[in-house]
Amino acid sequence: MKTRVAIVGGGPAGLLLSQLLHLAGIDSIIVECRTRDHVLGRIRAGVLEEGTQSLLRRAGVGARMDREGLVHEGVAIAHRGAVHRIDLTALVGREVMVYGQTEVTRDLYDARDAMGGTILHGVGDVALHDIRSDAPSLTFTHGGRTERLHCDFIAGCDGFHGPSRRSIPPEDRREYERVYPFGWLGILSETAPVDDELVYAAHADGFALCSMRNPRLSRYYLQCRMDEDIADWSDDRFWSVLRRRLPADLATRLETGPSIEKSIAPLRSYVCETMRYGRLFLAGDAAHIVPPTGAKGLNLAASDVHYLSEALTRWYDKGDDGGIDDYARRALSRVWKTERFSWWMTSLLHSFPESPSFEKRMQSAELDYLTESKAARTAMAENYVGLPY
Repeated sequence: MKTRVAIVGGGPAGLLLSQLLHLAGIDSIIVECRTRDHVLGRIRAGVLEEGTQSLLRRAGVGARMDREGLVHEGVAIAHRGAVHRIDLTALVGREVMVYGQTEVTRDLYDARDAMGGTILHGVGDVALHDIRSDAPSLTFTHGGRTERLHCDFIAGCDGFHGPSRRSIPPEDRREYERVYPFGWLGILSETAPVDDELVYAAHADGFALCSMRNPRLSRYYLQCRMDEDIADWSDDRFWSVLRRRLPADLATRLETGPSIEKSIAPLRSYVCETMRYGRLFLAGDAAHIVPPTGAKGLNLAASDVHYLSEALTRWYDKGDDGGIDDYARRALSRVWKTERFSWWMTSLLHSFPESPSFEKRMQSAELDYLTESKAARTAMAENYVGLPY
């Protein structure tokens, strides 16, 4: 088998890259270890930055997003029993859109199918070979056979646990990590959202987030210990704790109901600064993880894909390797700024039980400053809607 760009990972990053390359006349093949149903069954974030929206439209997959997505002109911070709205439109003249990552992935699958894109699901034993040479390749098993895929470049879009980053020798990887001492307990429920916009709630007992997927599908999160047993969290217990962490006016409006999905996710900040190694390029969660505060994971993957698709298009169209050589620098410049914002929001809104009293007072002062200062709100709004590519 042979292609120009071999893409490891069939999530939104790999699919979007394949779509953009196809539109530029560059063929690719995606290999994905999971089934399509499994990929589409993942419950992920749903806040799209302006840049991500534009990129999806440029890729020809924005029509349903524009019809069904919920445009949000603001976001709320709940603190000291009050709700403070950050008016994104008034502060920076831009908005975000709520449109689930599952729906983005579905739209990308439909586009790749319509254009005859090759996506191999259920592959196993993926291994990368000769990635520092001019003739890299992949080997994998598929349909009971061992296959080798020859290519010009490999894009590692296979997430934190995939084989791409691990194919770079440890001594050649520069890695940075912060693991947070708590997780998020999330539920999905067929209930009306408690508010028209997202609400981030800071409370002494722990953080809470009120989000949504559509007008009848809500997504709620609670800060919890990582050693929690999800079996101990009945729906009634979840709703009771959520009410306590919300201001009274929101708590009284909260519509409850049976959960249709429940999970606990860890929180981590992670960056692998080696985003290019020979003919291998890392993109998305293969190279970096952000805590979900601020909903930057998918958006950061999209900006990686933007830089990488531009670089590969320059190489194939003009024989210009400047974009390839500069990919990691451009991507990492945005990665670290986005990591900073996600770390800042996480540090601002969560309860850190072991923190000294001074740090807790500083956290409270920072929240007061955010709600009282237009300059502080503008800085948050600029980052929330997404820094420019």
